[in-house]
Amino acid sequence: MPSTDNKQSAKKFLELIIAGKIEDAYQIFIDMGGKHHNVFTPAGFEALKAGMKEAHTKYPNKQFTIQHIIGDEDLVAVHSHLVLEEKTLDLITMHLFRFNNGKIVEMWDFSQAILAEVPNKDGVF
Repeated sequence: MPSTDNKQSAKKFLELIIAGKIEDAYQIFIDMGGKHHNVFTPAGFEALKAGMKEAHTKYPNKQFTIQHIIGDEDLVAVHSHLVLEEKTLDLITMHLFRFNNGKIVEMWDFSQAILAEVPNKDGVF
């Protein structure tokens, strides 16, 4: 599958997750035999899905803005801004997906809290 299609799939997957449509996102985009590398969640996409559902229950009114999407063959990187609970938790996020036959078979995710004041005048985005 071309990188452009994978980029659109990564974007749609994240948008569905943010909207709380986690079952739909998984059914359409996840190969449940794949793996993730989130250090806070046990191995397997089933465990990650449970964590995503729990996060949506805790933070139902998330704001999510994609800053950049980069695709290279079967890899797609998504750089984004995620706000949970009206600025009480403001994050820079990165997701890296590996696709096979249109499905996500491997996923990495990273986040960094955005501080109220940062010494870097270039900002976080």
